[in-house]
Amino acid sequence: MGPQSTRPLRGAVIGLGMIGRHHARLLQGAERIAFAGAVDPAGDRYRSIHDGGHVFDSVSALLADGPLDLAVVAVPTDAHLPVARELMSAGVSVLIEKPLAATVESAREIVRLAEAHGVHGAVGHVERFNVALQEMRRRVVDGQLGRLYALSTIRSGPYSGRVRDVGVIKDLATHDIDIVGWLSDSRIAQVSAQTQHFSGQEYEDLVLVTGSLESGPAFNLVVDRLSPTKVRRTRVLGERGMLEADTLTGDLFFYENAEVDITWSTTQQFRGVSEGNVTRYALRRDEPLRVELETFIDLVKGDSGVDVVGLERGVEIVQIAETVSESARTGRTLATAAIA
Repeated sequence: MGPQSTRPLRGAVIGLGMIGRHHARLLQGAERIAFAGAVDPAGDRYRSIHDGGHVFDSVSALLADGPLDLAVVAVPTDAHLPVARELMSAGVSVLIEKPLAATVESAREIVRLAEAHGVHGAVGHVERFNVALQEMRRRVVDGQLGRLYALSTIRSGPYSGRVRDVGVIKDLATHDIDIVGWLSDSRIAQVSAQTQHFSGQEYEDLVLVTGSLESGPAFNLVVDRLSPTKVRRTRVLGERGMLEADTLTGDLFFYENAEVDITWSTTQQFRGVSEGNVTRYALRRDEPLRVELETFIDLVKGDSGVDVVGLERGVEIVQIAETVSESARTGRTLATAAIA
């Protein structure tokens, strides 16, 4: 852990859409940030910015207003690379909303730009900062479940029209692609996927993914933007029981396996695990987006040991997402290195 500067950082947000407006709210209230402004050609349509003089119509106009230390990039995915290039070329560290870029090639170019200009970069996979998943990961890594059998996620909700430049694989499933590897502390080895197009858009609005991790466990992802209600659930099953997180509420449960004596001898051969105690953990909740932002500020201020989702990991997630798309297109099970 390196020394941290006490000087407030000048920070800004690029894009004032559904997620950008929340970044703007948090940046304006962050004690270690001097808010430099927001950029959106459409203006502040959600009235997120306290001072109208802090709204700019271009990144160049923002940069002309004064030096900048960091910026959150919350523009459509296909604009991530050009916006990151302009900011990084000016020496600005960037937190880029997931996915890192629309293609692997663009994602790799963002990594190259960060290295060339000596700035920090991270990807906004905010689920990593949900207290239920953080506690789940701690317990999994500590061995509470013993040998892992399988991981599964459900990410369902209604179609909002918010994202039109990518389908659910890159918009939503990238969360879960990151989560299963992070929770298990293992890389994804192979995937098999199916997609459906129901909303009349160019891109898929439902994907089902099954696969395996290099460490052995299987995983299953269900992602759609067709459901009438939101569901955000993650399960990890192991030899000692199951952990289940609801990331909408920040709740975490442990369903323990229990052995029950069976006196009916003819059923003895069928005996397996049975229901044991159920525990709901008491967790201190904080807004995940705030925790993510504060962690990125730590990084920019010099704490190299913080747990951000780095740009290289962002490239890997985009690559796996492209492999999922290719699997669905071809109907084949693919190793995740199949698209390089």
